[in-house]
Amino acid sequence: MSFPKDFLWGGATAANQCEGAYLTDGKGLNTSDVMTAGDVRTPREITDGILPGKNYPSHIAIDHYGRFKEDIALFGEMGFKCYRMSINWARIFPNGDDAQPNEAGLAHYDAVFDECRKYGIEPLVTISHYETPLGLQKYGSWTNRKVVDFYLRYCETIFKRYKGKVRYWLTFNEINCMSLMPWTAGGVPNSADEKTRMTAAYHQLLASARAVKLAHEIDPENKVGMMYAGMFSYPNSCDPDDIQANTEFMNKMLFYCDVQARGYYPAYKLREFERLGIVLPQQPGDAETLRAGTVDFISFSYYFTMVVGKKTQLNMDCGSVNTGYTNPYLPRTAWGWTIDPKGLRHALNLLYDRYQLPLMVVENGLGAYDKLEEGNVIHDPYRIEYLREHIKEMKKAVELDGIPLMGYTTWGCIDIVSAGTGEMKKRYGFIYVDADDACQGTLDRYRKDSFYWYKKVIASNGEDLD
Repeated sequence: MSFPKDFLWGGATAANQCEGAYLTDGKGLNTSDVMTAGDVRTPREITDGILPGKNYPSHIAIDHYGRFKEDIALFGEMGFKCYRMSINWARIFPNGDDAQPNEAGLAHYDAVFDECRKYGIEPLVTISHYETPLGLQKYGSWTNRKVVDFYLRYCETIFKRYKGKVRYWLTFNEINCMSLMPWTAGGVPNSADEKTRMTAAYHQLLASARAVKLAHEIDPENKVGMMYAGMFSYPNSCDPDDIQANTEFMNKMLFYCDVQARGYYPAYKLREFERLGIVLPQQPGDAETLRAGTVDFISFSYYFTMVVGKKTQLNMDCGSVNTGYTNPYLPRTAWGWTIDPKGLRHALNLLYDRYQLPLMVVENGLGAYDKLEEGNVIHDPYRIEYLREHIKEMKKAVELDGIPLMGYTTWGCIDIVSAGTGEMKKRYGFIYVDADDACQGTLDRYRKDSFYWYKKVIASNGEDLD
């Protein structure tokens, strides 16, 4: 046997990268709405409010807000069992701290979930996916403990409203990105020092634990997971110093999973805080909260692997994570990301060995330049090859290693704005959207060759990969 009969095949998006309609129906601004477009050589800019003459791709994106019925029908045609999406927090609480939710925003997601159910698609909802309300800046965003309560008000609202419509939730997208790009992860300036980042991370971890407990209380059928930005690395050599450097790098990323899956901060992280003079803003009862709010499953993104050594200098560069080392055995995408299907099996084994919790791959895909040809066809054999090889390794993890894998949702199942660079031309989807980097175009949708291939994969439950 390979994948279980109830395996959740599907695709994934984020509201800020696909919805557009950035001020429609009472929505407030969020952190993504003040991020300009960049490219493989130009970093995205975070502006102080909306400035004239700047290109903010989240404002239009692909108008999934207005065309979700068309898009979900295409997902249904492919046979999706699951659609991972996010609720845009600022659609529900426009300023983040509002006393009452915005009914128009709530009604919109009612309609989205009803449409998913119409096609037998299970929604997997990310509660906070790089969409922190900009109104929370007056508190210092996640550096302020008050934001935990605002987040819980938001969670309670959507857990109650969508009870019976949504059973699978993720508390924060790629929560470990607070260590890499804190503005994106939670509205904290990228210039913030480690103490500030770790304070914000502490509040998010506390909020996640409280949300898990609340979700279970409101509906015992709810399953709540954490979402890890797939940072997986190999040591540069068998030099013990390189191996130790790699261990320390992975711990820097995985401590978030440690807290969410085990319910406490690991000793290695607490000792690091002692060395750095970082004191967490703990209050009585926090330790019990973390222990009571461990997640039901672990989800993660997987795009690439890295190489780490004793001379590693970690930095973010136009949507990429650079360590100063390269892997000579792996090819790279046009955006410099390594292509390492075998690393996915390694990642699955690493996470299950560490936590013994069910796993789900909720982002995986190839960003590439696609060409719309005469007759509105798009030939993307490179994407099919990429996904085929990754699914093969995923199958090995299930069949040979016994990994309990819940599902697989490819990233950007329809072309959306790239989070890292803000481009449209970095396309991941099975569905081509006629839009340029300024999100201008007809926005018409066209099926790529990979659309028909993935439909066949789903219909065969991962057995037919040709």
